[in-house]
Amino acid sequence: MNKLILACSVAALLAASATSAQARTPARLKSPVSGVLCDRYVCANDKGLSRELTETYLGKKAAANEVFTSSNVDLTEFTFANGIFCDVKERLCREDRYYGANGQRSGAISKKYTKLLFGE
Repeated sequence: MNKLILACSVAALLAASATSAQARTPARLKSPVSGVLCDRYVCANDKGLSRELTETYLGKKAAANEVFTSSNVDLTEFTFANGIFCDVKERLCREDRYYGANGQRSGAISKKYTKLLFGE
């Protein structure tokens, strides 16, 4: 009886840890062609978020995203679903979008995503 309870407890613990590990896995970015990055919601190129690229690679439903219809959204600074922040004016992608105490962006530069998006 104790072995059965122990086995069920271990199975439940393993299932719970697998679920929480999946929840922490960041969304992956895809680069369908050179100079384009997409998450599951939007696509961007070196000019910023693009409705046309989003429709091409993610479909019309994704292209109807509110970000493209709002007039007060800066499409040249954006954060993908995995937390990667890109700034077209800086031509850099960073690990996050936050600022340090000095008023400068504090996120580490992501060489991988900067190269994929800007070719640099």
